[in-house]
Amino acid sequence: MPSRPRSAHQVALRLLARRDYSTSQIRVRLARRELPKPEVDAAIARLTDAGLLDDARVAHAWARRAAEVKLRGRSRARREIEALGIAPPTARQAVDTVFDEFDEEAVLERAIAKRVDGPIRDRGHFRRVYQALLRQGFPPDRVAARLLAGTDGVEPFVEE
Repeated sequence: MPSRPRSAHQVALRLLARRDYSTSQIRVRLARRELPKPEVDAAIARLTDAGLLDDARVAHAWARRAAEVKLRGRSRARREIEALGIAPPTARQAVDTVFDEFDEEAVLERAIAKRVDGPIRDRGHFRRVYQALLRQGFPPDRVAARLLAGTDGVEPFVEE
């Protein structure tokens, strides 16, 4: 039977072998194991110095996944990255970098295509799709404009 890792550094290395974590996520996982705080701090410093723990890399990977796979807008991607315990400036920079590469309009188009099969049918359909896209982090004005453009000029459900 293999022995269990004892030091904070060993535990963190095992965690990082599976996937990237933010500094905050590693700190929380090590604290759950009731490891001494000075040992946790030393392990985090050692991993950061070695380049194994990098919040900017985690933020960039998360932002790329949010745009490319999850079809999220800028604001939702940034909120999710900040929820990982990554500093807001780092999250903002990662999101800006990724959305310079992936045009947000193109991501919005893909998100709409995923949710809508044909034209918007009525006010309730418009509202459901509109709200879903807002929750995905897209700007309200762009969502409305793109959805209205997909009505083929027929807008019986939009009030003047």
